[in-house]
Amino acid sequence: MTSANMAVREGDKADRADKPQWGSRAGFVMAAIASAVGLGNLWRFPFQAGENGGGAFVLIYIAFVVLIGLPVLIAELAIGRNKGLSPVGSTREIAVEAGRSPNWQIAGWIGLAGGVIVLPSYTMLSGQIMAYSVMGFMGDLSDPNKTPLYDGPVPTLLWFTAFIAIATGIVLRGLKRGIEFASVLLMPAFFVILAGLAAFALYSGAASDALTYLFAPRFNQLTPEIVLDALGQALFSLGVGAGLMITFGSFLSKDENIGSNATVIAGADTLVALVAGLMIFPIVFAFGMDPAAGMGLIFGTLPSFFAQMPLGNLIGGLFFFLAFIAALTSSIAILTVARTIGIQQFGFSERNATLFFALLTWVGGFGIVFIDGFGSLLD
Repeated sequence: MTSANMAVREGDKADRADKPQWGSRAGFVMAAIASAVGLGNLWRFPFQAGENGGGAFVLIYIAFVVLIGLPVLIAELAIGRNKGLSPVGSTREIAVEAGRSPNWQIAGWIGLAGGVIVLPSYTMLSGQIMAYSVMGFMGDLSDPNKTPLYDGPVPTLLWFTAFIAIATGIVLRGLKRGIEFASVLLMPAFFVILAGLAAFALYSGAASDALTYLFAPRFNQLTPEIVLDALGQALFSLGVGAGLMITFGSFLSKDENIGSNATVIAGADTLVALVAGLMIFPIVFAFGMDPAAGMGLIFGTLPSFFAQMPLGNLIGGLFFFLAFIAALTSSIAILTVARTIGIQQFGFSERNATLFFALLTWVGGFGIVFIDGFGSLLD
């Protein structure tokens, strides 16, 4: 082993010796659910299910969650807890321990690269969601094509910057006082709002049409591509493969039951995806909207219908606030992965690692606004 490698390994051991831990089991579970639950649950899953076979897609999706997603989730949490390091350090050490090449650490570096690529566009979208939530509560969603608080590059960048500042501020407070505290505070509110909006939509919207669209199995529509989409959605939704769960597992105490915790996380994440469909589609069908419109539906069509509904300003504001919570908790998790790798692999302080990757995200957002095709390239 070279002296450079020995120095890195010694640094990893020092990081492991004084690494922070979750304050409680509930705090860890809430933080892990918060990292998994994101915009993909609220809009990507419902629209994929509706367009790709309804209940047939849902059954295949759930099978993939149980048979592939959950085992991978358990494995990632176990790897992180066993080594107590970042995704890079944990994958390297477990490979060396097994007599394999240390180059397996590339899995951790890919997770970092993915997060750096995702965050600019994800946080840009999240800033728009935050703006729409404010406009909803203010009763200003009547014209979704030209909204006073989100019209032009300057307001776009201001909301984007505000969102990054909130996420960065939470991560700067550390594991317990920042990430865990925010998750314990935000996720119960998320579940209450989600359940309330779903109940309202089922009661006041076209519930039977929504249930049929989402859950009536149409096996004749299934193709190999749709089956692969279901697998991709299962892994994407659970947040595996991106270093999130290895990082969160590295802060676990040795007496935590990884299997039961992972089952709760996967179950909650899947339930959110299913309930999200019951929240969106009754309204979609009640107003005769195109259920295949995807994100364009959320930002282009739904706001104008919220403005026409009884209590529409409140419902619209709550809907976008729900999406804001999901976007914020996912962004915090991705930034935490980058921060942890920055500390352990680059030797940054906690503060400098957080600010470095937040600044990198902010610069990427400017590229999306001012460079044609840059956002599509990142996507």
